[in-house]
Amino acid sequence: MGVYITMKNIVIIATGGTIAGSGKIGESASYQAGTINVKQIVDSIPQIDTLANLTMIQLCNLDSNDIGISHWKKLREYCERYDKDDSIDGIVITHGTDTLEETAFFLNLTLNCHKPVVLTGSMRPATSTSADGPMNLYQAVALACSTDAYDAGVLALFSDTIYSGRDLQKTNSYKTDAFKMGEFGSLGYMRDDQVYLLSEPHKKHTHQTIFANLSIDILPKVGIYYVHSDCDPQLLEDMMKRYDGVVIAGTGSGNYPSAIKDVIEKNDDCILVRSSRVIEGAVFDSKYFDPELKTIPALKFSPQKARILLQLSLLVTKEPKKIKEIFSIY
Repeated sequence: MGVYITMKNIVIIATGGTIAGSGKIGESASYQAGTINVKQIVDSIPQIDTLANLTMIQLCNLDSNDIGISHWKKLREYCERYDKDDSIDGIVITHGTDTLEETAFFLNLTLNCHKPVVLTGSMRPATSTSADGPMNLYQAVALACSTDAYDAGVLALFSDTIYSGRDLQKTNSYKTDAFKMGEFGSLGYMRDDQVYLLSEPHKKHTHQTIFANLSIDILPKVGIYYVHSDCDPQLLEDMMKRYDGVVIAGTGSGNYPSAIKDVIEKNDDCILVRSSRVIEGAVFDSKYFDPELKTIPALKFSPQKARILLQLSLLVTKEPKKIKEIFSIY
């Protein structure tokens, strides 16, 4: 259990999302994300001042569907700046839930940081009855204050639960307990402001990765092709011509129709990754669906995370064998 005896100094970087959303007073179903500034949110949690001295930065105020690489770069810059600042003990990022897992994964792979970085948000807007944002933010600050969160990679905090930025995935579109780490459970939990980290990430993260010292301006163009009954092979062919890489969100363990298999076996240029549209399980090499090893298995990564890892990998190498090794390392 992390102990914080003296008052810590925590930076809150706000990007918008439902936690900053507003709608008809008392209702939670219809609202506009990113309408309330971070100071208003913090002011609604008076006891948060007992946890830490807070510095608040309003990076942007957007629905997370509008968050992309330009915002990731700014978040990376801020986090690395405050990681080097001896007066700062940890960083909290407020974020919309729809793409929070993508931002968390990118930062977990690219930050050259040691200090705690914790993402949080909410499923109910600030104007709803029993809004979950204030408690999530309160606990995220408590987690960022904990010595146990130091060198633990990027973390996320939702509904009293601590998650890894690598494995976090939104699994519910409605409930306040909207995130899971699948078969891996979670890293720990919170009891009010008390931190109980029971596990730690095994895979390399933040300053340990080959991406941590990489100068990232733009990312290679990678798209996701979604497999379904009667999916159009021409669409995949077109994507392979237009993109540097394509992630195939296959059925089952990364499977697809024979017409798609035919397109893949003709490919010699575009980097292809086989992932699955199924939440649980993993994708490995397949002698039946990919006998010529034209694709790279995504292992446990969801299509959206496989896309980010492929984008970063393509900054390092264009060789499929080396990219396959990167997927196994991270």
